[in-house]
Amino acid sequence: MLGFRAKSRVAAVVISAIWIGLVAMYGLLKPISNGCVMTYMYPMYIPISSTEGVSSAKYGLYLYHEGWKKIDFKEHLKQLCGVPVLFIPGNGGSFKQARSLFILFPLNSVGFIALLALYYLFKNWMVRSLAAESDRAYQAGPPERAFYQEAFLTPEEGGLDADVADFQLPNHYTRRLDWFAVDLEGEHSAMDGGILEEHTEYVVYAIHRILDQYKESFDAREREGAAASGSLPKSVILVGHSMGGFVARAAIIHHRLRRSAVETVLTLSSPHQSPPLALQPSLGYYFARVNNEWRNGYEVQTTRAGNFASDPVLSRVVVISITGGYNDYQVRSKLESLDGIVPPTHGLVISSTGMKNVWLSMEHQAILWCNQLVVQVSHTLLSLIDSKTSQPFADTRRRVSIFSRMLRGAIPQSFNWIRQSCLSTPLKDVKNLDGSIVHPSTSCPSNIRWNEEGLDKDLYIQMTTVTVLAMDGRRRWLDIQKLGSNGKSHFIFVTNLDPCTGVRLHLWPEKGKSTSDFPGSKRVVEVTSRMVHIPSGPTPRQIEPGSQTEQPPPSAIILLGPEDMRGFRFLTISVAPRPTISGRPPPAASMAVGQFFNPEEGKVDISPWLMLQSTYSNKEMFFKEDHALSLNLSFSISLGLLPVTLSLKTAGCGINNSLPDEEAGNLERLCKLRCFPPIAFAWDDTSGLHVFPNLHSETFVVDSSPALWSSAPSSEKTNVLLLVDPHCSYRTTVAVSFTQVASRFLLVYNPQIVGLSVVVIFFALMRQAHAWDHDLQIPSMLTAVETNLRIPLPFFYLGIAPILLSLFLSFLMSQPLPLFASFTLVSLICYFLANGLVIVLILISQLVFYLAAVIHIFIKTRWQSGEGHVCFGFAHWFFNLSSGFSSLKLVRVIRVNPCLVTALSAITLACLVHPALGLFILLFSHALSCHNAFSSFLTASFRSHARKNDVFDFNKGSDGSEQLPFTSDGRIDQNSPLKKSCSNSPDSSKSFDETQLELFHHRHGLLVLHLVATLMFVPSLAAWLQRIGMGESLPWFLDSVLCTGVILHGICNSKPEYNSFLFSFPGIPFREVRLNFLYLIAGYYSYLSGLALAPYRVFYVMAAIGFISFVLRMLQRINRDKGENPLGSRKHSHRH
Repeated sequence: MLGFRAKSRVAAVVISAIWIGLVAMYGLLKPISNGCVMTYMYPMYIPISSTEGVSSAKYGLYLYHEGWKKIDFKEHLKQLCGVPVLFIPGNGGSFKQARSLFILFPLNSVGFIALLALYYLFKNWMVRSLAAESDRAYQAGPPERAFYQEAFLTPEEGGLDADVADFQLPNHYTRRLDWFAVDLEGEHSAMDGGILEEHTEYVVYAIHRILDQYKESFDAREREGAAASGSLPKSVILVGHSMGGFVARAAIIHHRLRRSAVETVLTLSSPHQSPPLALQPSLGYYFARVNNEWRNGYEVQTTRAGNFASDPVLSRVVVISITGGYNDYQVRSKLESLDGIVPPTHGLVISSTGMKNVWLSMEHQAILWCNQLVVQVSHTLLSLIDSKTSQPFADTRRRVSIFSRMLRGAIPQSFNWIRQSCLSTPLKDVKNLDGSIVHPSTSCPSNIRWNEEGLDKDLYIQMTTVTVLAMDGRRRWLDIQKLGSNGKSHFIFVTNLDPCTGVRLHLWPEKGKSTSDFPGSKRVVEVTSRMVHIPSGPTPRQIEPGSQTEQPPPSAIILLGPEDMRGFRFLTISVAPRPTISGRPPPAASMAVGQFFNPEEGKVDISPWLMLQSTYSNKEMFFKEDHALSLNLSFSISLGLLPVTLSLKTAGCGINNSLPDEEAGNLERLCKLRCFPPIAFAWDDTSGLHVFPNLHSETFVVDSSPALWSSAPSSEKTNVLLLVDPHCSYRTTVAVSFTQVASRFLLVYNPQIVGLSVVVIFFALMRQAHAWDHDLQIPSMLTAVETNLRIPLPFFYLGIAPILLSLFLSFLMSQPLPLFASFTLVSLICYFLANGLVIVLILISQLVFYLAAVIHIFIKTRWQSGEGHVCFGFAHWFFNLSSGFSSLKLVRVIRVNPCLVTALSAITLACLVHPALGLFILLFSHALSCHNAFSSFLTASFRSHARKNDVFDFNKGSDGSEQLPFTSDGRIDQNSPLKKSCSNSPDSSKSFDETQLELFHHRHGLLVLHLVATLMFVPSLAAWLQRIGMGESLPWFLDSVLCTGVILHGICNSKPEYNSFLFSFPGIPFREVRLNFLYLIAGYYSYLSGLALAPYRVFYVMAAIGFISFVLRMLQRINRDKGENPLGSRKHSHRH
């Protein structure tokens, strides 16, 4: 029995685990508002006939058509002449991708009923279809060009190549996209590796069928004498959602895929590094195999002598991964990364939070129908088409650069932007593909050039901060040498005016009236188009035309560093005159604020201690008026682990003393007239850029994965850049919600917790085996788990030593080491949560066995006491009839060899049907043994208790006093019942009830271990059940082999005496193998697998222990048949 301290320790772990789990689930089940806009369409799906293949009969291929009018499918297929795009749905997805509107309703009964009604009403609608939006984008043409800065290309993306850097995006689209989709019957490919492989094979077939269909359509037009326009496509663009993105990559390296049949892959919220549910061994192995082939595919092919043989196999393949950000609970951004799989020259990862014209985080399904993202992706795919060939560009660098410039905003993905120069040397005029002149990116086009002499009187700014409150048609002069002194060498400018048409910025070598007054050696440089577009919140509502209720939010920012302004004396800001539009109300209020600043002045470090304190007490910071326009908040703990709610409340704006008493209460409203709404940028190494416009009270969270074994030290911090109006003072509050922290922790580290749960069980089994080997009573699983939690030992070498071992292995393999403190703390928290999860599982299973045993004993007692009753006559007759079956030979064999029958049936099901079914047979065997042992223990305990009472009642003197049975020499009578039932001597043999209790503890430990293993295969079983009647195939060989090893472990170690084995070979004396050491090694390996977020690897050590036990049992039996004595170190017996 556990003592008080042990019970307290167990209770603390269990309560903490349950509390964190419930709080986390509450946070995850709260509805999410993502800000996406919805559009609707009129879909029509044209089936593509199958020609061959077994899988083609199970799945389907369709061509999408937009429109509500009925058409002739055959005639429509004859007109195929666009660029083929194949959409691959994800886990459980449909080729129609009908999605329910979860975000519209709260999670209550009324909302749930309305949600179900809408789902069944609109289930055939395609929401935010890529096909529909690409068709509309083709008809409308490219979006109107804005004169903002485009995204800079990295050297890997071709930024140093003039041909790539000077390339301009098309001003019209030459060929439409033909969208195809595969119907994969809504199968759950994320749960089973076999399903994933079948989907890959069908996608390969679908790619070939699409290309063949174009050839058939072309030939049909030729036979009919129709004009054949365009050339036949040689490749298909693949677009995959969720697991469909991985299927697309797996299809590219498939041995049956035609060469160059796929050269462009776009994935939406797709896992690439590992599966989201890394529980099934074959699923993890399939991911590892595909990723390894991709790594090899980008290596140059050489001969055995090391000479060049050919280009890399995947040298023409480009992969783009779009992540959903922190609102995607199903696939984390770290899993969607292409690092180590696709080189930067051929791949790009962009988060929807940093995507141009999107700037939103969205759920896993919403990324398909979010109109902002769908429109941008549609225009991007249309921009890939070469006007000369009417096919996607063949040059990989050009395709990567198009994706980068179309999808990525100009706001850099690194916080070093604030300290780097954002201005490059002005480019000379270049010609586009159609021969038109393209103006330099830093200058405005000549057709919108202003008449500078028409500007009103110039203004000369004498302060470091300049403000524009109206389109007044004036030019403001700023002396760089004067205002940029005292370390304020950087200039930042935010505005809601459009570049070129609303505001223009120039750098002047000296003062002048016009930019044309200077010779070439003293050139005036325009930097207007270096303005970066940023997302802005809604414009302020006007109560009446021309009225202003508050400052509008900024929509552009430009940053000039000392390198940009070197050699220039003045900076001018020219504002266009206010346009007048007849019959329309005046435009909304205008704003612009610029400032010379020192980047170090606005830096604020938020320590870990302050962040932890803010979980129970909000922390305040105060920014006085005339502060820096840009404030750098550096959070020492990643906001991916500790989300922070940041609130900015206006405290003043320089008008407090001038306000009358009746207006003092309207300070915040009046300050909104003077100060623009704050905006924030958050940078994270894993998920990139996050933008928070119109900031007043916002929860800052990034989709980071800190404190992991594979995390770099830079991922432990998050930098936030605040743009706040220097004319106002702000009271800033920092708060951390425990609900959000628990939710993020469970999201990021749930694979680690699952893997460490198996570790806890292995260490408990090690404790049980150790007790048996040392002739001690086998402890219960609860006692074993509690013992392993004792500090300092054995907790140090079981809970902390594996963490130190992982860091040592990283050092040996020259991998980046995570931050020691955070990595150790988070790993230990996961280990404690795993202990709590296992303890809850143990307590529930023990309660079930206790209730079952009590009910069994109660029924058996009532049966024996009522044997003479008439009501039991029919039951006796029935049991006598059924007992005749026990005389059959088959039944006798089963009763004599239950372990053999269990092993054969379980292994057969695991190898021929599904591994989970074989594990269920093993669990049933464990449960039956545990029930029998525990029922026997309770029955023997009751009888022992009754015998004790009989002894004391029998040995009463004539005077009623109690007397003990002593012999003549004063010792207790050895033949008395009291001696037989109450002996505690170490030399005495175990009683029957103690032996049964030990047997229960032993089988209960195996049951808990194999129950967790079975639960890890339940998702795969659910996917298999969905496919019943659809042509099932045999399980993966790897899954069958590993589950066979697990079954052998349960069968070959079914008794406590099998915790150690003696075996010998000719010439080699007896050797003893103890399972406690194997369990220790298995626990360490599983610990490392959990830290690597690969819990499926625990099956490798489970199977290894099973096969080792099987081999040792066979060797032991061979030695016994030879007459040798293979007895272990402990000999147990019991009395009935």
